[in-house]
Amino acid sequence: MAKGIQKLRFSFEETALTHFGGMFLFQQFCRKLDLKRLLQSYVPWTRRSNVYHSSELVMTILYTMVAGMERMAETRILPYNGYFRSLLGLESFPDSSTLRKFLKVLTFPELQGIIQVHDLLRKAMFHQPSSPSSLTLDLDSTVLPLYGWQIEQANIGYNPKKKGRPSYHPLICFDGHSRDSWHGILRPGDTHATTEIQSFWQTCLKKIPKYLYRIRVRADSAFFDHQFIDPLDEDGIGFTIVAKMTRPIQRQIQQLQYQTFREIGGWQAATFMYQPTHWKKAYRFSVIRRPKPKDDNEAPQLTLWEFNDYLYHTLVSNLSLDSPGVWHFYKRRCRAELDIRELKESFPLGKIPSKYFLANQVHFHLILLAYDLVNWFKRLCLPHPWSSATLRTIRTDLLVLPARLVYSAGRNQLKLSKEYPHQKLFHQTLSNIHKLKIR
Repeated sequence: MAKGIQKLRFSFEETALTHFGGMFLFQQFCRKLDLKRLLQSYVPWTRRSNVYHSSELVMTILYTMVAGMERMAETRILPYNGYFRSLLGLESFPDSSTLRKFLKVLTFPELQGIIQVHDLLRKAMFHQPSSPSSLTLDLDSTVLPLYGWQIEQANIGYNPKKKGRPSYHPLICFDGHSRDSWHGILRPGDTHATTEIQSFWQTCLKKIPKYLYRIRVRADSAFFDHQFIDPLDEDGIGFTIVAKMTRPIQRQIQQLQYQTFREIGGWQAATFMYQPTHWKKAYRFSVIRRPKPKDDNEAPQLTLWEFNDYLYHTLVSNLSLDSPGVWHFYKRRCRAELDIRELKESFPLGKIPSKYFLANQVHFHLILLAYDLVNWFKRLCLPHPWSSATLRTIRTDLLVLPARLVYSAGRNQLKLSKEYPHQKLFHQTLSNIHKLKIR
């Protein structure tokens, strides 16, 4: 039987070892976007330092998020990672306290500047690889439980998993096709579901290109409000929104005659016209029902209401589709829930770095920017089979690679393992980055 290493001599000499060898690809993509210059040009920085420019610290935070460091404290492994420091072009790597203090001293105009850079990049990437003619926006909210009673705006509100805990209640909009984030806001935990929806939606509208001929919206029951829905209809925007199961609606759906549209599972559909109180007009409501599944764990995922051995899902829509068509259109919105899960599991959404609300807002918007940078990287630089991979998969197979940076014959050289199984992917990705033309 073969034996492992019996004796070993070691020394602490190397200055450019890393296990983030593949981050070079992401760095090249950010260079292609000219991200650092945009941050320097469009953000009105007020902080002055002889060691780090503010844009360098923002780039550092973005890179560490993509590399998989969920908390600022985890960056303590990077000061002795000479390769990571070289990627950022830094003479020394900032410690975690420097990054945390940087977030704390940022001002609201600087936050607005970071959002503006994100908007500029999103506008450019909206046309990559081609310009779409329509747009579907998926709106959703989530709850971020917090573990600190001194955190600003961390209030007790709706929190189904951690009842009684303070939380934040962010609202996020995604492009239904590309899955890019379209807009987002961080709200206190006790914010009512409909609070700030109007201003949030107006900001989303301002980002929509004028030439698009069709705009559609999908949202959950938090958006079932005439102050949100009536303006959509007046502006000619198609919508499908989950209806709140009020008693008048419950009475309506009990009296309907249903038609089977899917034999397997016994799915049935019906429709009715109804004008809720204070609404300007009647709208068409589509009702989908199916028999209760034997697995009780499946039921909450399928319905908002149950009655007489059936589970019901009711949608209000102004689209010219039959009830099954409305249902099939809406169910693609479940991708937004997966996007939020990606933000929580692969990005540090929920890992609040500070007790200050403004600092946490900046962190939230940097997470959305990092998420989109990865999304654009996948869509434009990776081969098609990899374009839908999660960031965890991309880290494992492409970004987190053991490597050594050497300087030989007047050139930098990154040495990777000859046994690395995705060498073709690495070369193809780098080639795609070099060919990329940002309009």
